[in-house]
Formats: sequence, structure tokens, C-alpha cells
Amino acid sequence: MNMNRLVKLCVVDDIRSVVDMITKKIPWHEHGIEIAGSATNGEEGLSVIRESLPDIILTDIRMPKMDGLEMTRSILEVLPNSKVIILSAYTDFDYAQKAIQYGALDYVKKPFSVDQIVKAVVKAKEVWEQENLSRTHVLGLQKKIKESMPALRQEYLSLLVHHQTSEAELARLSDFLDINELNPPFAVMTIQIDQFTDKYGEVPVKEIELARFSLQNIVEETISFYTTAVVFREAFNRYICILNMESDEPLVEIADHCCANIARHTKFTISIGIGQRVSAVQELPKSYQQSLSALSYHFYTGGNGAFSYNADSPELPVEWIYTEDSENEFLFAFRSGNLDKCVEWAKGIFNEMGKASVLPEPGVVERLLQGLVLRMLRVLLEKFPRVSMVDFESKVHEIRGESGADLQEYREWFVQLCDIGCRMINQERASESQKIIYRSAEYIKSNLHLDLTLEHCAKQANLSWGYYSNLFKKVTGTAFQQFVTIAKIERAKSMLIEDYQVQEIAQQLGYEHRRYFSEVFKKQTGLTPTEFKDMSLGKSSKP
Repeated sequence: MNMNRLVKLCVVDDIRSVVDMITKKIPWHEHGIEIAGSATNGEEGLSVIRESLPDIILTDIRMPKMDGLEMTRSILEVLPNSKVIILSAYTDFDYAQKAIQYGALDYVKKPFSVDQIVKAVVKAKEVWEQENLSRTHVLGLQKKIKESMPALRQEYLSLLVHHQTSEAELARLSDFLDINELNPPFAVMTIQIDQFTDKYGEVPVKEIELARFSLQNIVEETISFYTTAVVFREAFNRYICILNMESDEPLVEIADHCCANIARHTKFTISIGIGQRVSAVQELPKSYQQSLSALSYHFYTGGNGAFSYNADSPELPVEWIYTEDSENEFLFAFRSGNLDKCVEWAKGIFNEMGKASVLPEPGVVERLLQGLVLRMLRVLLEKFPRVSMVDFESKVHEIRGESGADLQEYREWFVQLCDIGCRMINQERASESQKIIYRSAEYIKSNLHLDLTLEHCAKQANLSWGYYSNLFKKVTGTAFQQFVTIAKIERAKSMLIEDYQVQEIAQQLGYEHRRYFSEVFKKQTGLTPTEFKDMSLGKSSKP
């Protein structure tokens, strides 16, 4: 509403000279007033007023066709906020009083002066502007209330499912919040968008809001075929639906239709948890909690499905998932770094859970797996310092109870943890094995005069000769006996250059016969010991 515009004045009097004097002789613009129209009888005046919608009407009380009294009543029906000033002779005072009772603001007695007219009209202008300011303020408040109504409505609906509310309180606020469709008996459905963060984590806010609006609209339209309901947003990716359940329509059928329509018309899927019917508004929190419990079973499907709360389902013990002996078997395999065995164990457990006719409560499964992972962490901490556990612990924190991960995601997460842990253990074992072989190799090089048999060196390393033989070749890339021979020949080369005699070298390197040593030397180098010595000292050109 424009508060800076001129206030509009309309003049009605059966004497043309009076009308002209008031409309043309007074500088109304100086007072923030403009002439919107004029007339010389009541019927014409009412027509002009209806067309020009003035804020102030100055009218004679006695006129042909329609007097000012009747016109005042008609004006205030059309323009209840306008201000009417009556022009009356002294003998018409009773009529003027009657007009004020009908809603006229003031009257001016004839004969009147210009100043009296101006004073009366300016006073009416001030009253109109003050009331207009108040009306503008009220309209502003009403606009704010209207704008905040969705938030107020959502907040109240959220309170209904989280806290007990009386029937009287619901009835009192139903009209104001436009929730008259809430009538018992009720049922609550909790609707969650599957993998919403993964799919929309980097999507612009506008697109996210459009997706959520589409979801609510589709769900509301789908449910409207069966019953009345209110749907409101509870969280970033979750909605609550309070249904009126006077009909016997199966809730799971309604929910299945919602899932199907969302999958058909949008890019995402939803999971729905269904609470039981309740007969009073005070029981809505109970149905809501049941819907959350039912919704948690999307853990087994990954989404796009509806789940009903079953109060009669038995509480299954942890041992139903796996026994203590089975867990110990797994931890032994993990401690041994046996990834294949760990993965085989995990697949068996997860497959059993997924195929069971009676599924364990998802929260129990999540806590059980989290506990098992902590025991895996303890195994690793026995072997490694905390600083080397960064990768494993980072993976541990990827899934929490509130993450919304399903059974398949837990399975992948658990297998990845097994892979990281077993790799750490095997790398550490390989490192220790390497150290053992490296020490053994140094022992060999330092004791070439001994009878360095495989059995002798394996005993020195406290390993069985078969394991030692395989490990030695794996670490050095050379078979044990070949390594010993090469080490002896390399020592022999150094001794030849240092001018040791061939016989002396053979004895110091554990060869009983000089001839056998020479044969081994030539086989490894292509030269006899003497030829190698002469070539090294520049006495021969033989390659």
C-alpha cells in the first residue's frame, strides 16, 4: 500500500456553486489531498464514489433522488474505511446525528466558511491516515503470519508425533493451522529418501528443494486416493505422514504405491516405516516410534520398500547371528592375516542375515559389527603403534549407527577393513621374514669356511628347513645352495686378487679338493682360478 499518495476527496451537494467552490477554490494539494470526483445528487454521487473509491466524502444531507443519510449508509457498505463528513443546515441537526450513528466521521453546519471545510477535511485526512497506518501494520503482521504458517504448521505437527497432545489442543489449533483433516484413528508413516546424501551431496540447493517438493507432492497425491493425511518434513531427507485410518485399507499397500510412484516419477527411491493404528492423538508418538523401528529394516534391502512394525516379532539373541566360537574363529584368521578365510567368514554371516525369514533388529546387527571391529582394532594395536593405524581407523569411522548404511554397505565396509588389517599383518610378517633371511645371509657370508648346509642354516634361523628354503628364495630371489655358491666364488675372487694360493682358498672356503673348487669356479665364472687371477692382474688378455 502506497503511504505517500494523495488522499482522495469526493464532494456531493445539490448546489453546483457549493460543489465548485469546494472543489476549485481550495488548494487541496497543499494539504496532501486531491479531488477524485463530484456530483449534485445522491444517486450520481454514489456512482462516482463506487468508481473513484475516495478516502474522504463530503456530502450534503438533503439532496434529490438519495439523501446524504441513505448515501452514507451505502458508502460505508462499499468503502468501510472511508471517512464521511456531513454538510447540514441547523434544522437538519438530528439528521446529521443520525448519519454519525451510521458511521459518518463529522458534520459541518451551513452556512460554512472555507476554513471550516478545510479544517473538517484535514481532520478526516489525519484520522484516515492513522487508521490506514494501523491497517498497514495489521496487514504486515498477517502477511508475516501467512509466510510463517508452513513453519508453524510443521513445528506443531512435529510436536504431535514427539509429545503427547490433548484432543482439545488439536481442535483449538486445527482451523488456524489448516489441519482439519487430522481425525482419529491415526497411523504414522516415516518416509526416508534412500542414499540422499550420496546422490545429492553436491547438487545445488534449488535442485534439492525441487526434489523434496516433488517427493511430498507425489506422496500426498498417492495417499489422497485412499484417505486423508498430512505430510511434513522432519529432517533433511525424511518426512512424516499422519494418516486418517477410518478405512480398512492396508497401510503397507498405500506405502508400496508411494514407493512405486516415487521410483517411477523421480530419480530417487524411498523407504517407508509404518507404525500401527492408534485411536487417539495422544498415541501418535507411539505410532511414530513404531514407524522409526520399522524404517530401520531398510538396512536389509538398501531402500525402495515399505516395512510394517510387528509388535509380535521375537527378540533374537546376538548368538543367532554368530556364536562366540565363530567369532573366535574369525579373529584367529584375522590375527593370522588370512584374508581369504576372513572374507569367507564374513560372506557366510552376511548371507545368513540377508536370507533369514525373521530378520534381527538392525540396531543389534550394527552394534554387533561395530563391537567386532573394535576387537579387530585391538588385535592390530597389539602388533602396531597407533600412528601406523591411520588407514584402518579412518575406514572404521566411515560408518556410524546414524549413517543410514544398509546391509550391503556394511558388508563392503567390513570386508575392506579385513583387507586393510590383513595386509598390515602380512606386510609386518613379510618384514620380519625379510629380517630373518637378511641375518641368515650375513651369517652365510661370514662363515663360508663352514659346511653351510640347508639344515644347518635353517636351524640357525630357528625355522624348519622346508619353510626356510622357500622363504630364502622368496626374499633373496635365489635358491639357498646357489646363494652359498655365489658367495663363496665372490670371496674366492677377492682372495685370488690378494694373491692367495688356489689350494689355500679352497680350504678356507670349505672345499676338500682343489680340483673340485676349480671346477665350481670355472662353472660360475667361465675361467679357471689361475686364468681369473692373471686376467685381473693384467697378465692375460683372455676374456
